Amino acid sequence: MKDERLLEMQVFKAVADHGRFTAASHALGASQPFVSRTLNNLEKRLGVALLRRSTRHVNLTEEGKIFLASCNRIIGDIELAEGQISSTGASASGDLRITAATSFGMDQIVPLLPEFMELYPNVRVRLSLSDNLVDIIGSGVDVAIRMGHLQDSMLLSRKLCHLQRIIVAAPAYIARHGAPRTPDDLRQHNCLQWEAPMDHLNNWPFIVDGQRMSVEIKGNFQFTSGMSSVEMVLAGVGMTRMAEHFALPAIRRQKLVPLLTEYQAQDDTAIYAVYAKERHVHPRVRAFVHYLVEKFKEPPWTR
Repeated sequence: MKDERLLEMQVFKAVADHGRFTAASHALGASQPFVSRTLNNLEKRLGVALLRRSTRHVNLTEEGKIFLASCNRIIGDIELAEGQISSTGASASGDLRITAATSFGMDQIVPLLPEFMELYPNVRVRLSLSDNLVDIIGSGVDVAIRMGHLQDSMLLSRKLCHLQRIIVAAPAYIARHGAPRTPDDLRQHNCLQWEAPMDHLNNWPFIVDGQRMSVEIKGNFQFTSGMSSVEMVLAGVGMTRMAEHFALPAIRRQKLVPLLTEYQAQDDTAIYAVYAKERHVHPRVRAFVHYLVEKFKEPPWTR
């Protein structure tokens, strides 16, 4: 990669993170005309508009969102690599504070910890599982496992894997109530619902006749943790749109049945390891992030 292309990525990322050219130029220690000129050259070279400019703010276009995700990954990789070289010989030790959502943490992160702790016996793992978003920097968290795109310019992220959701029900539920044949049929079924702040997931997306649409589902059970919905679905209470790390193993064991697969919309959800942006990434943080990246190259639930 040419140095100017990396510079363009850094400038674009700064503008996207700060939402203003002025703030981005201050963060970069560069002039505003330089920032503007660099972005204009980048958009001209790519042949697409990455930003929508107004008098006060800039917003990302769809192409800009895609490019930002790539910039975050590439810049994060470079900074981790530089930290790895500059810290050669430093051992991973001390407290490693990790946070993750309860369901994903219990199902996917906890099973990986024994091997990591055996590899790095001088690291003391402090794990916090919570369905509330934790202030990573303010609470002293070293690594957070998060779903979705990185917004905070003080943080770096490494993408671990893509995560799809699948509509499922237990055979017992289907025997009593039948299976929906079209997305509209869901209005006649008991669908388990998320509570706020995750209630946006109660709008289930589909592709019908080539067009994306959604159905707002209703039901008699609301939950804040994905693990509770798993137990209720397995018990035949209703159906839900379940993360594939729960759904696929249960489908293979014939405890759950996938539904409306011909209408399934592709999720854009991804799992990231997020950590503070520092000049020198601590060896224990670098070791754990690298360990996760290797483990999720082939997500455990797809095997």
